[in-house]
Amino acid sequence: MYAIIRDGGRQYRIAEGETLFVDRREAEPGSQIQFGEVLSIESEGEEFVVGQPLVEGASVTAEVVGEVKGPKIISNRFRRRKGSRTRAGHRQNYTQVRIEKINR
Repeated sequence: MYAIIRDGGRQYRIAEGETLFVDRREAEPGSQIQFGEVLSIESEGEEFVVGQPLVEGASVTAEVVGEVKGPKIISNRFRRRKGSRTRAGHRQNYTQVRIEKINR
């Protein structure tokens, strides 16, 4: 069984037991998160349900594993013949969640 959810302007294809990195949230490790925007659900032996735009009454329950950092992204800016160079780094914070149940 898998579902497609929308969170933070992005869509994720998820299944029960998977881990997922979503935008950082103020949540304690071990707490529960509900994803209410379910776009479609497909379960084995049943038909593929597509929402218009969301599936009615569907939600996804996930457990917060912890907070993690993404990869370091380095941006360089260079202006030729001007002696101007800048270098900046960025590391995004994410919340890691484990999908527990797809509620239909």
